[in-house]
Amino acid sequence: MNYHIDFDSPIPAYMQLYKLIVKDIISEVYPYGSRLPSKRTIAEDTGVSVVTVEHAIALLSEEGYIETRQRSGCYVIYKKSDFHGTPVLQNGALPDIRLQPSSVGDFPFSLFAKTMRRVLAYYGNRIFVKSPNSGCDELRAEICSYLARSRGIFVKPSQVIVGSGAEYLYGLIAQLFRDRKKFALEQPSYDKIRKVYEAMGIQCDMLTLTQDGISSAELKRTDATILHVTPFNSFPSGVTASISKKHEYLRWAKERDGFIVEDNYDSELTVSKKAEDSLFSITADSNVVYVNTFSKTIAPSMRIGYMILPERLLGDFQNRLGFYSCTVPVFEQLVLAELLRNGDFERHINRIRRKKRKAVEEKRGDVE
Repeated sequence: MNYHIDFDSPIPAYMQLYKLIVKDIISEVYPYGSRLPSKRTIAEDTGVSVVTVEHAIALLSEEGYIETRQRSGCYVIYKKSDFHGTPVLQNGALPDIRLQPSSVGDFPFSLFAKTMRRVLAYYGNRIFVKSPNSGCDELRAEICSYLARSRGIFVKPSQVIVGSGAEYLYGLIAQLFRDRKKFALEQPSYDKIRKVYEAMGIQCDMLTLTQDGISSAELKRTDATILHVTPFNSFPSGVTASISKKHEYLRWAKERDGFIVEDNYDSELTVSKKAEDSLFSITADSNVVYVNTFSKTIAPSMRIGYMILPERLLGDFQNRLGFYSCTVPVFEQLVLAELLRNGDFERHINRIRRKKRKAVEEKRGDVE
């Protein structure tokens, strides 16, 4: 390896080595499937320590350029052909896309990029196949497994409907229950919920929130039969419904043969060590539609949401809305399915929750 490491440079030696190897991988000095020299050989050729080489190798693996195989070595998994269509400017630089800080999520980019490359390598041109209308089987199955182990929600893949974010799913819900005419919503609530429903011709009855959830008097007052609630962390009030209030919502729906739309936005990021019980998981009456997205937990640009329908609604949904094509590209669905399958998504959620708990504890300590 004809690499020169500048030990006087402010750039760490492992990072210099990483960049040199990346350059050779991209230029196919080390083509796809080839084996890199051993760590000891790289160390001897470049004059750095084996530990420095290990740091560079770890970063290459995280970024998805190589794969470490036990007792075999490091192999290149980067395919130049996978990125043949990458747009460049005339001077060879990538376009400078400027984003607001709030538009970037907390999910580790290197981990996401590595997963994307793994999916490309495994599925190849199968990512060009049109998605089934309700979403890819792989993603729907992984969502079911994730909900079972993390939320105590046990459903079949056939009950999962995948779509491009919550607003799209609100539109489907409005069309599914269009005969009901009037929906009850929290006041205050996320304004786009009301706007989507009203754009679909639904009348919205706004019910006043208390510190415990929707006022009991307001629930009795309304003649709506569809109740849309965000029981974990209602926006912008931050109100979380108590377990008593959740049971009150369920009785409300049962008494008037109605349905609840449980919008569980932000629920994964609770500071509690135990996730809040969802309405869907504590009822046996099949009158709750569960909605959640990955925009908050991964990144705002990750426009993937899903809803869980009670089995009794599947026939109506297919008859009325089954013709809709899925609005999420297959590639993005498969990347998310892999993040759920290998545990990376849950490890990320647990890191965020630990960080939030630590911040709360530190704040509590400052007050005391």
